[in-house]
Amino acid sequence: MVMDRRSLLKLSLAGAAAGVFGPLSAARAAGTPVIISEALRLGMYSTLYVAADKGLFAKHGLEADVSTAGGIALPTPIVLSGRAQFGVTSPGMSVNAAREGGKLKNIAKIVGGVSMWAMARPDSQIKSIQDLRGKTIATLKFPSSTIQVPTYAMKSVGGFDPKEAGVTFLELPAGAQAAAVKDGRADVATAFEWDISIGAEQFGLKPVLSFGDIIGPLCFTTAMASEEYIAKNPATVQGFCNALAEAQKMMHADNAVFTQVAEKYFPKVAPSVIANATKNFFDSRTAIPKNPTISDAEWTRAMELELGGGSIKSPLPYAQMVDNSFALKAAKDFGVAG
Repeated sequence: MVMDRRSLLKLSLAGAAAGVFGPLSAARAAGTPVIISEALRLGMYSTLYVAADKGLFAKHGLEADVSTAGGIALPTPIVLSGRAQFGVTSPGMSVNAAREGGKLKNIAKIVGGVSMWAMARPDSQIKSIQDLRGKTIATLKFPSSTIQVPTYAMKSVGGFDPKEAGVTFLELPAGAQAAAVKDGRADVATAFEWDISIGAEQFGLKPVLSFGDIIGPLCFTTAMASEEYIAKNPATVQGFCNALAEAQKMMHADNAVFTQVAEKYFPKVAPSVIANATKNFFDSRTAIPKNPTISDAEWTRAMELELGGGSIKSPLPYAQMVDNSFALKAAKDFGVAG
């Protein structure tokens, strides 16, 4: 189910024609024009939205548009085709692209842990990974972290293969997971915020497992750029990483920044949902990074997750896939240690 690079590029072009590649509202000023292709519009990508809304991209010399590609496999071909300068998605997608000859480097950490939960009905007895045996799990469609993460957790922490244990993944369109649990088609759903807080507020569900606590810190989502663009535009890449580091510092200094910006970028999400999700995000020690650096250990764990979840066939090494120099400088100048 891993698509080749040509197929992904066709999908990215089709998505653009359908209008899914439209820019987000952002604070802009005269500077180097860049397009940042994010996989999906997700609360855990808040570093991007804060950097845009608070004028941090502009402050660091960029005229930035943050655009939604429509799937985790799509930012890499968009970047490699030159239609965006930066991509934000799962690091495994950069590995798949590299296997097809694409030359990409992961340059910054956007999400520092698995900011995903499993939610179930209030009477659910699911309390551990072992309790997922024989259950139906509502997820997004493959390739999706909502499948990869529980698969990895079951194999690495639970010690069992989901298929052999009778686990069924019910793949559904975005937003349909909570309803599937509520009406009994699924025992549990794996989802990000805002879906977890929406599931609680609108469907009466409760979070029963936190995959961030189960798996631990890693580079769950990264920003990436082509090797050619990095070599030709180091000042722009540094400005991009500076803006990310400053945004992360700002959110950790005042969590209300996250809440305020989220309300702008997710106007259809109820403020009560965003308020609850803010608490969930910052109660986690890993979800919103304190700085954008990517360590060797975080990369290794991310590769274990991607491999265990089935999104990559084999990992590629840190030295080949990561350029941490820009994020390190940004963290020194703007980030928060730890």
